[in-house]
Amino acid sequence: MISLIGKKIIKKSRKDSREVWGTLCGTAGIVLNLLLCVSKAFAGILSGSIAVTADAMNNLSDAGSSIISLAGFRLAAKKPDRRHPFGHGRTEYISGLVIAFIIMMMGFELAKSSVMKIISPEEVEFGWLTVGILLASVAVKLYMFAYNRRIGKRIGSSTLTAAAMDSLNDCISTGATIVSLFVLKFTGFNADGYVGAAVALFILWSGLKAAKETIQPLLGSAPDPDFVKKAQEIVLSYEGIVGIHDLVVHDYGPGRVMISLHAEVPEDACMNDAHELVDRVERELGDRLGCHAVIHMDPIATNDIELERIKDAVRGIVASWDGKFTIHDFRMVRGIQRTNIIFDVVVPFETKMSEEEVKETLSLAIHGIDPKYFAVINVDRPFQ
Repeated sequence: MISLIGKKIIKKSRKDSREVWGTLCGTAGIVLNLLLCVSKAFAGILSGSIAVTADAMNNLSDAGSSIISLAGFRLAAKKPDRRHPFGHGRTEYISGLVIAFIIMMMGFELAKSSVMKIISPEEVEFGWLTVGILLASVAVKLYMFAYNRRIGKRIGSSTLTAAAMDSLNDCISTGATIVSLFVLKFTGFNADGYVGAAVALFILWSGLKAAKETIQPLLGSAPDPDFVKKAQEIVLSYEGIVGIHDLVVHDYGPGRVMISLHAEVPEDACMNDAHELVDRVERELGDRLGCHAVIHMDPIATNDIELERIKDAVRGIVASWDGKFTIHDFRMVRGIQRTNIIFDVVVPFETKMSEEEVKETLSLAIHGIDPKYFAVINVDRPFQ
């Protein structure tokens, strides 16, 4: 149903489809979660169960999350302006972080109430109406899980994907509450406070997980390896580009990605032709990956036997340390008494060697090949 409504709105609306889908899912989440909250609160009053009441409060927090998610999608869809030339896409991440804190606060309050119920248990009544409401809630949450996951994958939204997993988590917590009611009916054991505490801990865990997922892109996490691989394959598929390095992915929010890289071209190539080639690569990257690409052109020597011999020696040295070490921008500036060997070495973050140790070891090795060779080394870190 959500998909059918979304398609009809997109046909009639001139708005970005991402905003339409986000608005639709956010609105559906608000309405459905409020209905579930009211029905479960009623069931909690009938049964006197803190676990059922906790489940109702969980749905209330979900409704609040949907409101913030809806606002995040609307703000993220704002056009770029002078103060925000790359758009407002990261607003979606910020809204997700606010949602995570609300979830954790709700979980903490429910945990306190559940502990009090364990210390001072209160009578809980089994009722088929309560069970029916909870079973209907599970069905609704499964539906919400399905459409949030499907649309989240369609538009590449971590917010909707998180909402889908939250709906699935709700099914589990509601299922535990139903089990506790049947345990009460058939054994007389009042597990209400314990189940309420378990649900509260589950909510806290979900909040922490959601916070981690939204903080990472705000801090600048490593890009998706598949995205990086596709970008590399596209660039290297062009005859005339012999290598790439310094590929950096700049994430300004879902659907707003910029990539920059250095493309190596033969130094004897026609610069006009090489420039036109790079322009074509930039356009294809934009069309196929939905990003804005900026490419710096690096002319390199491809027929210098002496340079290739030294380069192979340096590659062998860094490969013996760790397969993740790489070198690029390798060039030679010859002088009468001194020849500078200039290059960048990419040092993995997990290596135990310091940058100075890397430089010193390589400098001594290069000087050992020929006393006239002097290394000029720049240390890079992997961006992907």
